[in-house]
Amino acid sequence: MKTRKILPAVAAIALLVGACGGNIQASTSANGSQTVSVAANTADAHPVSLTVPVVAEIRAQLPKKFLDRGKLTIGVGALPSGFPPLAYVGTDQRTLTGAEPDLGRLVAAVLGLEPDVQNASWQNLFVRLQSGQFDAGFSNITVTEQRKQQGFDFAAYREDNLGFETNRANAWNFDGNYEVLAGKTVAVDSGTNQEKILREWQRKLTAEGKKLDVRNFADKNSTYLALASGRIDAYFAPNPGIAYHVAQTAKTPNPTRSAGKYSGAGATLQGLIAATTKKDNGLVKPVAAAIDYLIQHGQYAKWLAAYGLENEAVKKAEVNPPGLPLSDS
Repeated sequence: MKTRKILPAVAAIALLVGACGGNIQASTSANGSQTVSVAANTADAHPVSLTVPVVAEIRAQLPKKFLDRGKLTIGVGALPSGFPPLAYVGTDQRTLTGAEPDLGRLVAAVLGLEPDVQNASWQNLFVRLQSGQFDAGFSNITVTEQRKQQGFDFAAYREDNLGFETNRANAWNFDGNYEVLAGKTVAVDSGTNQEKILREWQRKLTAEGKKLDVRNFADKNSTYLALASGRIDAYFAPNPGIAYHVAQTAKTPNPTRSAGKYSGAGATLQGLIAATTKKDNGLVKPVAAAIDYLIQHGQYAKWLAAYGLENEAVKKAEVNPPGLPLSDS
């Protein structure tokens, strides 16, 4: 196995977070490794400090302009209100925290670049990636064939999953087969991808002479009140949001749990979340290599665990993997 070379020491960096930001300190040791604080300023995650070396052979893959600049501008589309646990303003009311900007900081550390995390609206995120204002987007971006055609490259780092949330006392689990939903009452948010999937399962069960009661509520508070009272058996929603709510309820009188996952791309394709760059700007391969380094050396697993996202782990950072087809994008 080839040994990776570690760069000489570099100066300690204060990680400045733009737009809704604050300061997160990263210390650099004598051998060039950086300590990155993951899940800092969070109330419903598990903060951990991770040591990350600058990996010379991966850094050498970077285009010269990034080496000269010494900075990786990371775009996050979390304005105006964020989407915990993936990207949101921390408990200090200043720092942009969450799983997505934290992974961007870890990747920058492997590359030996200063992470400059900037927040934007979701729509503006892609405009700024195309214009070069952002080098890479870490913002729960799903790989789609349409986005490839629009001029983006992808380095996948997490599964794109939906999930079921139930009360902790409920022993029911979703095993990937829609038939286990027969006789259940499940809440889902209106107009979402998960509602589309759930309604299709409802039609199939109806055709088989079985019943699935689908409920829509005005907001999440109403949904969670219905779950706590037992008026619904489960809530079908994006898996990260479920992980966040499970952490919030862990020490309350009505704790919940994750009861199974399902690909956001449907039965025939595992959806993937990816670091997103402008096509052919030279970043996607070194970013993927940095993610692979984090996977192989354990920081990746600890990053996922900090946010309760272990069930979305990937084994490798695929570059431009199959995405949602054009008909679903």
